[in-house]
Amino acid sequence: MSEDPETARQIAELARDSRPLLVLDVDEVLLEFMVPFMRFLDAQGLTFLATSFKLTGNVVDLKTQIPLEQEAVSALLDGFFHAQAEWQTAALGAADAVAGLALGAEVVLLTAMPHRHRDIRRRHLDALGFPYPLLTTERAKGPALRLLRGETSRPVAFVDDIPHNLVSVRDAVADAHLFNLMSYREMRAFLPPMPDGIVITDDWTEARPKIATALGL
Repeated sequence: MSEDPETARQIAELARDSRPLLVLDVDEVLLEFMVPFMRFLDAQGLTFLATSFKLTGNVVDLKTQIPLEQEAVSALLDGFFHAQAEWQTAALGAADAVAGLALGAEVVLLTAMPHRHRDIRRRHLDALGFPYPLLTTERAKGPALRLLRGETSRPVAFVDDIPHNLVSVRDAVADAHLFNLMSYREMRAFLPPMPDGIVITDDWTEARPKIATALGL
């Protein structure tokens, strides 16, 4: 799959950098997502029943106990991202850990969300201590990361909570160091076995030294 044209435009705006590259997902990696989203649902008479690693089918009307359809869940997500500054907080230890890694690496944030929410997310990340370049994508992350790395052999590490994003990067950048990190660890029970070559980390205290070693920092 090719990269998202808007993501490619955003990448083209970045200054060229030869340092090791660290690419970070945002939701569940830098920002709490599941806990704030559940509070957001509760405020609307809805609840999240963790029965699988997905949102659709698990968002339920408290009165009827009927799960919401995909279209309704997508609308809720859109509303949540629009109001994210009211709900989302930084994941424990993330700001300090990333700041330390940024002393020796280029840090770029790559979030899968509609491009129209980029400005809101940019302001919220700045307020929480994540001043790093932000890319949004509405397609697979692998092609975006391949374009971001460019025609260099510099070390690259990628951190995400969702396995298929990590696999997408592995398929596009074969030598990328891949890390799975999930702030709301209760969801890990619903994950299938992690594909080969992906390092599972429980939190930023564990992730930071492993990422540093992978990037040669």
